Amino acid sequence: MSPDARSPDGRRRLALAAAALVVVAVGLAVSRGTGLVADLAGGALYAALVVVLVALVRPRAPSWAVGAAALAICVAVELLQLTDLPRDVVAQMPVLRYVLGTTFVATDLAAYAAGALAAAGADGALRRHLGERSLSAPGRRPR
Repeated sequence: MSPDARSPDGRRRLALAAAALVVVAVGLAVSRGTGLVADLAGGALYAALVVVLVALVRPRAPSWAVGAAALAICVAVELLQLTDLPRDVVAQMPVLRYVLGTTFVATDLAAYAAGALAAAGADGALRRHLGERSLSAPGRRPR
């Protein structure tokens, strides 16, 4: 059963879905740019999208855990680029370039950290706004 759109869970999922669409649209626009700023912005947006997707899959996980899991996924994908696997997969399915990338770039790791931190912070703020105070920080107990 899906949550009622008026419940905090339902409103949060709607907000997360809307955020995913915005992040994808902005990310596609940024991907047309060149240079370090476009690369860093793209990396931060990639991590933000992963945060949103993790939050949609694990809606009850604390925001800090969602951010940490998303950062771990981003770092794993970046480290995978040290192998030929992403390049080989992208050669077969070019659209996966947006998911896997093809070339390891160390500065992407910093962009992922910034994007995951910002998105997890935004998720925590959304939860506080929706009345989910007990889930937004480690060690918090329900009231």
